[in-house]
Amino acid sequence: MEHHVCPEVPMSFTEVADGVHRLSHAYVNLYVVQGDDNRVLVVDAGLPAMWPLLGEALRSLGRRPSDVAGIALTHAHFDHTGFAAVAQRRLGVPVWAHPEDFFIAAHPYRYAHENLRALYPVKHPGSVRILGAMARAGALKVPGVRDLVPYGADGPLDLPGAPRLVFTPGHTFGHCALHLPDRDVVLVGDALVTLDPYTGVEGPQIVAGAATADSRQALASLDRIAATGATVLLPGHGEPWRWGAAEAVDEARAVGPH
Repeated sequence: MEHHVCPEVPMSFTEVADGVHRLSHAYVNLYVVQGDDNRVLVVDAGLPAMWPLLGEALRSLGRRPSDVAGIALTHAHFDHTGFAAVAQRRLGVPVWAHPEDFFIAAHPYRYAHENLRALYPVKHPGSVRILGAMARAGALKVPGVRDLVPYGADGPLDLPGAPRLVFTPGHTFGHCALHLPDRDVVLVGDALVTLDPYTGVEGPQIVAGAATADSRQALASLDRIAATGATVLLPGHGEPWRWGAAEAVDEARAVGPH
């Protein structure tokens, strides 16, 4: 597969799987999962500028803010918790996360990473447009979020879409993917992306060490994504992958850490 720098794209809201909609802005994705009733689950909280966009997205589905059952975080990096605190305050909704990520959620800019971030725009100039767009969408002003609800350990979660938790540590030590077996989809967060914001490179891969706590562990966690057997992977950055979890994992392993 040819890898190249992704051009800047405007905000979009599209159905990417049965009852699963992607809200994309400033190279960051979050997802709205429709349940069997009127409830919806928001997976990840994007950047602060995506808060009003979520309202527009819900209206386009004929839903209201009161229909949001809560926010499920794949992990607690600042580009996935952008409006979580606002949603807690204004909607009174719970925010779920793995306990290993509670500290990061409360302190958005104090997270483990392997490599010096400042060098990436120099080594990878294709990332400058991406990181600039994220900054304009509020990436540098994300408030901490506390009073999170820990995920349960076993079985499907009692949330719209009945997602199953897939523990995928490495990008952060509490990273989790959400598997929707009846929809043949895994929301993989940043355990596997198809666009790395720190390099500007497309294609299945783990995120660069500029934002990944343990690349070796992140690569090992790919086995759990492959084991789902899902056809569609929905990442936190980049386009949906529709050619099978095993194929995406093989490509990501071939790219390796960077």
